[in-house]
Amino acid sequence: MRADWVAASVRARSMAQRRVGAGTCRELSTLPDLPAAVEALEGSVYSDQLSSARTLSSAQQATRRTVLWQLRVLAGWLPAGGTPLVRAAAARFEADNILALAAALRAGPGTTAGPAAPATPASTGVAAMPASAPPASVPPAAAAFDLGGLAMAWPRLRTADSTETLFAMLAASPWGDPDTETALPDLLTAVWLRRLASTAPAARPWAVAGAVLTAARLLLVDRIRPSDRLVSLLRPLIGTGWTEAASLAELTSALSPAAGQVLAEVQEPHELWQAEARVAAQVEADGFNLLRAGLPGPDVVLGAMAVLAADAWRVRAALAAAAAGFGRSEVLDAVA
Repeated sequence: MRADWVAASVRARSMAQRRVGAGTCRELSTLPDLPAAVEALEGSVYSDQLSSARTLSSAQQATRRTVLWQLRVLAGWLPAGGTPLVRAAAARFEADNILALAAALRAGPGTTAGPAAPATPASTGVAAMPASAPPASVPPAAAAFDLGGLAMAWPRLRTADSTETLFAMLAASPWGDPDTETALPDLLTAVWLRRLASTAPAARPWAVAGAVLTAARLLLVDRIRPSDRLVSLLRPLIGTGWTEAASLAELTSALSPAAGQVLAEVQEPHELWQAEARVAAQVEADGFNLLRAGLPGPDVVLGAMAVLAADAWRVRAALAAAAAGFGRSEVLDAVA
């Protein structure tokens, strides 16, 4: 037993127990509107951040702010050598800050850089894993995610006053060469996945799944050929044979059996969101297994982060269903 991880492991398990849970999320999805769903979450771990939410976008961002706050709390309990683990998970939030800043700089003076909203209801993660689709919109009045001591390069990057300056700063940061603005979201995702896999070996299958879904979207939905840098970043996770695939069958056969399994139940490219939802459920299941590990250590903390992030993902899907008045969530049904 690693004595220096005992307190962190106890805290991690305690935080995971405060999750809303799959059953409650399913009940939330049947509520008639967003205010009813937000009210039903009063007293939950999300209530503080949700108190000022008035739109679906702001409510969903509130769940992500809750996850980031949980990561920051966990970081305070870790031994000195444990910070890189939580910082690797939190890098997804820094990536979203960068994307929001890039969008604000492109839009011109007077635009507030806020965190980007997930592109699909199935966006998942240890922070939001795997994020196979780049964030799609920037809430105009939202504040950037407050990373505190978990930031990698954000304190410097946030001072950029032009896209050119931001890209130069990125190239000199751990994020590396941003290539082009169009490629930026996927490059940041790839850097994050690589960082997570190298910092937490138990998270490598999740990073591989994220890489597969990124490749599938690029090739089969966006119909974009990956840049050389993106291929290089993803190579340790899924190799390079996938880059010329023109169909799901070709892509699956170009991947290793384990990586290809991510797409096993997908028949058409428009069903990729279902694969992402199934990966989210698998991340959650793996997280529970790690939480049940016998000895205190980094895997217990990783498990808690996975469970908390998956819970927030379920809450976002439930909020979206309630806001739409569907009476059910297709996303949650996909992982039932």
